Order: sequence, then C-alpha cells, then structure tokens
Amino acid sequence: MSLLTAEEARTSLTQALVSTGALRTPGWQAAFAAVPREVFAPAFSVRTSSGMRDYTLADPDFWSTVYSDDSLITQRDTEGTATSSSSQPSLMARMLEAFTVSEGDRVLEIGTGTGYNTALLCHRLGAEHVVSVDIDPALTEAARHKLGSIGYEPEIITGDGTAGHPARGPYDGILATCGVHRIPRAWLHQLRPGAVIVTNIGAGIVRLVMQDDGTATGRYLPEEAGFMPARPTNDHTTPTPAHYTAQIVNAPGHTRTEPLPVPPEKAADFYHSWALSRTMEVVLLHHDVLGMTLHNADTTIHGLIHPPTQSWARAIPNTTGTTADVTTAGPRDLWTERLDLLTPWLHAGRPRTRRLQPDREHHRQAHPAAGTRQPHLDLLNEPTARTFARPGQDGDVSRQRTSVTCQAIPT
Repeated sequence: MSLLTAEEARTSLTQALVSTGALRTPGWQAAFAAVPREVFAPAFSVRTSSGMRDYTLADPDFWSTVYSDDSLITQRDTEGTATSSSSQPSLMARMLEAFTVSEGDRVLEIGTGTGYNTALLCHRLGAEHVVSVDIDPALTEAARHKLGSIGYEPEIITGDGTAGHPARGPYDGILATCGVHRIPRAWLHQLRPGAVIVTNIGAGIVRLVMQDDGTATGRYLPEEAGFMPARPTNDHTTPTPAHYTAQIVNAPGHTRTEPLPVPPEKAADFYHSWALSRTMEVVLLHHDVLGMTLHNADTTIHGLIHPPTQSWARAIPNTTGTTADVTTAGPRDLWTERLDLLTPWLHAGRPRTRRLQPDREHHRQAHPAAGTRQPHLDLLNEPTARTFARPGQDGDVSRQRTSVTCQAIPT
C-alpha cells in the first residue's frame, strides 16, 4: 500500500466506498474519483490504538493513509483539542448521498474546514452554485487557496455558520459538516420549499426537507455519527474533562448515598454509561455536560460537570455494588438528571441510537402500534424533559425501525 500513487489510492478509496454502498450515484462517485484529498490535507494526524500519528507527504505511508477511510485531523486549538479535520470519507459519502440536490442547485455548506467536502460539492454542482461558511479566517483563506489551485472558485465566507448566509439565498440545500445541538432558525428562513438539510445533531445525521408551511421534517440516517461542534467564535477553546478533574476529585458539596438502578453484576457498566455514555438522550440533552472516570490505587471516581453553571456530580462506588456515594453542587443535580436519562435506556436493553423512536410529548409513553402516524421530535427548540419513548413489557415496534422522524418549526 505504501507504493500506491495518488491516482491509484484515490481510485481504490472510491471503489471501496462504492462496494460498501456508501457511494451509490454516479455524480458523487465521479466527484470522489476526481478530487485530490491530499491537496486539502497535505499534513495531518490520525488517531491510532497507540496514540496520534502525524503524516506528511514525505511519509512512505502517506498515500495509503490520506486515501484511507479515516478522519484526518488538520488543526488543533491552544489546548490541543481538534478544531478541523478532513472527515471520514464513508461518512461524507453517506451525507452527500442523502443531500439530494442536482446540478445547478444552489447550496450552502456550513463548516468549510479543509475545503475537501467543498471541492466535492463544486465538482458535482458547479463552483458558482456553492457557498461555504466557516468561523475560522485561517481555514477559509487556506481553503480558498487550495480550491483555486485545482480550478474551483466557490464563494467562501468567514462568519458564523449557524447564521447561514442570507445574501445568496434562498438555497436548495444546506449541508453542515460540523455538529449543531438544534437546527438554527436562520437556516429555515434561507431555504426554498423542498430544500434539504443534512447535518449532525446528537449522535446521528439528520436529513430534513423544507415544507411549504416553513417547517422542516425528516429522519435520522441509520448510522451513528458525530462531528466537531460548531464554534461560537474563532478563538473559542472547547472545555475538556481534564480542566475539571481536580474539582471533581476534591471539591466539597452535598453528599448522599444513592441506590443503583441495576444489579451488582452490572454496576461497572452502569458507571461507565453514567459518566461516558453517547446514547442519543445524553448527547441531545447533556451535550454541554462533560464526563470522566478517574482511577487511583484505592478509588474509582466518576464525575460530571456542566461548565456554564459549574454544576457537578461525583459518584464513588460502594463496595457492595448496590449504592454509590454521590456528591453534587451547583444549581443542577447532574446525578439525578443523568440517571433519569439512562435508566429507561438501560431497561430497554441498551438499544443502539438508530433504533430509537421519539415520542410526541417528549416524555416516556407507550409506543404507537405499527402503521400509525409517526411521532415527532422537535429539533429546533431545546428540550426540557425526556426525549425518547421506551419499550413496554410486550415488545417495542420502534426498536426494529432504522430511523426516527423529526420536525423543526420556525416561530
């Protein structure tokens, strides 16, 4: 593999994406076969089982890696957190296939990043029909130069992607290559009826279609996925659990003993889920809560912290495996909040994200019978209660579904 030429490696990746079903339509297949990924990631890092490995054009494994189905990290902030990458090609392909636009349609890309996805859009739709926005001026300048070097000149805007770019609207589609917690209202006002939104919300990719009444409805794609979150400002530094370990370990608070919702033999899995779970409920409702598990010679400490309010929770397992010593502080009781989110999921047998079905009233209720109207999940407003229904004693229709319906309603 290290002796592959760029063209051979590009062809190999494209064929692999086709064979797995990630690429299906000739237009996107041609784009992946034509656009040189190395132009947009001439140097990058890849996460491996032994840590991060850096690559440059001088590396003998560069070509096989740059055209592997891996995410390539290309930029980090001052704290070392990744802020830009060339996303996993199979994920990009699935999103582009869901982005059902045609040649000549005008589209808005949120998150220019390296410019590689922008180039794929330009190849398929024509650069004059592509507008791309990123908060980072260094990224937009670099992407503009790289795109121009291979003959593409889309409009590249430095600005807040969650605000869109109304000057070139209305658009036939918005494709976001960054994560958002809810659909920004500004996007809805910049789309034509029938336009498509494809973006990462929570632990999955959602595809919405604009309706004549100004709403956008659709479904999650089957596969779980996540992107780097949209940054509110260019100099924003993403908080990480490492910033708060001392607080979780040492800070005083209100301590009580709490029973676990699982038997002792499942206690370890419960603590892992409580602190580190990526279930849809947690990602949607606790997207700004950080989790950690800390070990020393004598004790294991599990912790959660909500940086905006400085609310935190510390859970130390009891030796019996049936209770935890829980300490909380701040205006939010994160132990109870997370427990309320996880307990129904645990009782449901830990269903994967793609098998979840939201309930219409945003709280736990019985599932509708097969063939009845699909319920909706509001992806525009912040939820205030549980989001997903759970299976009853007689089974669960939704756990066989491959998607969920959702709705964004502008005010």
